Amino acid sequence: MKRNFVALDLGSSSGRVLLGQLLDGTLNITEAHRFENVPVREGESLRWSLDALTHEVHHGVDLARQLLRSKPIHGVSCDSWGVDYVLLNHDGDPIAKPFHYRDRRTEGVMERLCTKIGRDRIFERTGIQFLPFNTIYQLATETPETLKNAEHLLMVADYFNYLMGGLARSEVTLASTTSLIDPRTRHWDTKLADDLGTTTPIKRLFPRLVEAGTCLGDSEGYPVYASASHDTAAAVAGCPGQGEDWAFLSSGTWSLLGVEVATPVVTKAALDAKLSNELGVAGTTRLLRNIIGLWPLQQCRKEWASAGKNFSWDEVIALAEKAKPLSAVIDLDDRRFIVPGNMPGKIADVCLETRQSPPLDVGETVRVVLDGLALKCRWVIEALERVAGRKITTVNMVGGGTQIKLLCQLTADACGRRLVAGPVEATAVGNILVQAMGAKVVKSLAEAREIVRRSFAPVEYEPHPSRAWEDAYAKMIELTR
Repeated sequence: MKRNFVALDLGSSSGRVLLGQLLDGTLNITEAHRFENVPVREGESLRWSLDALTHEVHHGVDLARQLLRSKPIHGVSCDSWGVDYVLLNHDGDPIAKPFHYRDRRTEGVMERLCTKIGRDRIFERTGIQFLPFNTIYQLATETPETLKNAEHLLMVADYFNYLMGGLARSEVTLASTTSLIDPRTRHWDTKLADDLGTTTPIKRLFPRLVEAGTCLGDSEGYPVYASASHDTAAAVAGCPGQGEDWAFLSSGTWSLLGVEVATPVVTKAALDAKLSNELGVAGTTRLLRNIIGLWPLQQCRKEWASAGKNFSWDEVIALAEKAKPLSAVIDLDDRRFIVPGNMPGKIADVCLETRQSPPLDVGETVRVVLDGLALKCRWVIEALERVAGRKITTVNMVGGGTQIKLLCQLTADACGRRLVAGPVEATAVGNILVQAMGAKVVKSLAEAREIVRRSFAPVEYEPHPSRAWEDAYAKMIELTR
């Protein structure tokens, strides 16, 4: 019997609604709708437009229904980026548009809380990489009045699952990005929430936690599931990897590079390597590192377009292919790259500050970023091998970045490891297969990955190491000290 599942995949730059049809152990994916996710300015605040996202999600589900031609939907679920949240009032309605994680209100908050609570203590309790926009630091900026008027806190995907008719619950893979979850117990850390010292206790806003694959109820004749609500967790579930010698690389606006482990790794070595323990499907943990990803190039294209040079992705990659390789080495961990605005200028400034020639044109700028991203991936892989105590021989790269063949080959070359690219829509694939696990149609995560291998043909890239890559990597190590 063919099973039909709908994935609402919300990324921080675009959204998709995809129909997945599962029959005889094979999954077929059809895109029903794709749309931009554009933040809005309210005064000095950067926020998400819930109204626009709600319209697009409902429209996408309607289009998926049309594709099915009156055939039943066996499940719907939303996944989204992490850390951002919606505060609901006593009537279950949003108090305001949720803040965008790049909003500048959290500047300096992480440092203050680390001084107050203790950096080591926060990591030991949560195992989460220190990023200035983590939910814990966002919540510390909320006004007493806002917290007093709030009844519930739902992460973005949890909110849309609630909007589609499911119960107001927090799915653990997404909740773990808050830095308010104990990864060992997979429960809220209410003591850490108390340590924030807010006038209204934060912990009273926490909804009940559920595991990935939980059915949240029925709406309009179809079940609503809490799939792997964090898009990275869904993407990892949608990876074709098998055994223990592979790493996942979810490539998009952000790059998430890591390995799947049975238990959290909350050690000083993990802290020093800036690794994160995010919860995964079927009781697993994703030991990973957040890397800046394609965001700098997205911002560069925006800057060039504002100057009248509206380059397509294909055009900028073609220019990068012709540019001199490894002309400069930059550390993408530089916090200047997180903030929007004048990205080409920031890249040039970093080159000048490190006594390197800045890129002279579009192609060189793009190549410097792609080279830097590939080199950072090698750094993270070596850190993962040390901390997790395992050898990584294959990188399973999924997401939009797999469509950039140059990036795939550069990553294989820089890391000195075989790279397996695909599926592109791994997030939606994982979302759908975890729904199928919840519906008892797929029995395990291992079976889900077997379906991925059977359904999607990967593209393989063999590494071509060189002295130039070794010298560039040594330069990057020097820059990060």
